[in-house]
Parts: sequence; structure tokens; C-alpha cells
Amino acid sequence: MNGMNGDAHPHTTVDLARRRDELTARTVELQWDLGGLLYEMATRNHIRVDVLVRRAAVLQVLDGELKEVERILRTEETGAAGQCASCDAPHSSGAAYCWQCGQPLLEQVPSAAICA
Repeated sequence: MNGMNGDAHPHTTVDLARRRDELTARTVELQWDLGGLLYEMATRNHIRVDVLVRRAAVLQVLDGELKEVERILRTEETGAAGQCASCDAPHSSGAAYCWQCGQPLLEQVPSAAICA
């Protein structure tokens, strides 16, 4: 146990907690901006759906990353399943890809080996 509170990887938890806080702040800011943008478009009776969709897509990506970071933090509190071989980021059981670098976490097995 390396951490003051008994965490095996305290620096990873702190980094993830910091990232969660950054993502939360950015998500709130983008939600606020999107709402304001829609309001301004509506008051001018000139709604540009393409602009709204682009802004919402950025928000959706950030929200997805935020949810993944929160899930990993919860997993760390209860115990992570392992670490990514490429970047050492923690991952939960059942994760197929690393949340940080995107590398597969599961061993790639040729289809011929499965059929044998």
C-alpha cells in the first residue's frame, strides 16, 4: 500500500480525480453555452440545427469521457481489475479497451485458434 489512504496507485487516482473535475467543469460550460446558443438563435428566429448538432456532439464526447472516468474512479475505490499494458491506466473488469490510450485490453486470438 503506497498511498496515505491505502490506495495502491494514489497518483493515478489523483490524476483521474483531477481529470473528472476538469471534465465536469468543461461539460457544465458547454451545456451552458449550448443552451445560450439555442436561446439566441430562437430569439432571432434563425435556428441552425447543423451548428447545434456540432456543439452537442462535442458535449456528448466529453460527457462520455466523464462517465468513463467516474466509472473507473468508482472501480478504484472498490478495486480495479488491472492495468493497461500500453499506458498503465487502471481498468475495470469487463473493459475491452483502455479508456486512456484506446488499446485493446483483451488478448487477440486468431479465429483459427477458436475453431480448433
